Amino acid sequence: MTNRLKQLLFIGVFIELLLFAILLLSSDTLPDAFRLTARYTGRISFGLYVVMFYHFINEKFSGQALEKTYTWGMLFCVLHLIHFGFLSASVYSNELPIIPHKLIGGAVAYLAIVSYPFYMKRIKRLGIHLAYFYYVGIVMGVTFLARIRGEFEGAPESPFHYFGIATLAVLFIYSFKVFLNKNNPEK
Repeated sequence: MTNRLKQLLFIGVFIELLLFAILLLSSDTLPDAFRLTARYTGRISFGLYVVMFYHFINEKFSGQALEKTYTWGMLFCVLHLIHFGFLSASVYSNELPIIPHKLIGGAVAYLAIVSYPFYMKRIKRLGIHLAYFYYVGIVMGVTFLARIRGEFEGAPESPFHYFGIATLAVLFIYSFKVFLNKNNPEK
């Protein structure tokens, strides 16, 4: 583990714990603090996913080792696990209903997020990498859509959800164009 990764992990964990402390002090109840912390740590995770995917596209296209992708992937992995803790605490303390198909889809995404950084450098096939990025992105996009449609108790829609869907669309199109052009250089 590089010094840079250690520094980023320290800063990221510190920010998420500080966020929880601030929200705990400013919220009326502990369940509200968990709900808000889960919301904002999820947004941090989304930002890390975007940065990681962007570095993957550029490093893979240029034939470089996936060093930046690994660094941001490990950061995404650790901070998303912390987000999962806050999300679980929010679901439990707010007595939110659990929907089985959403639980399964999310569990597969979490498993991918946690395992991918440890295997990414050994994966040779582009399609496997893209399956990871597209699946995790689609799960995030479906979550944004569900929030827009009001399917989450205590989580009103916000402009961030539209921004997230637009960002995912741009990333997916950009990656598709980059890798399609790489495979068809005459275009």
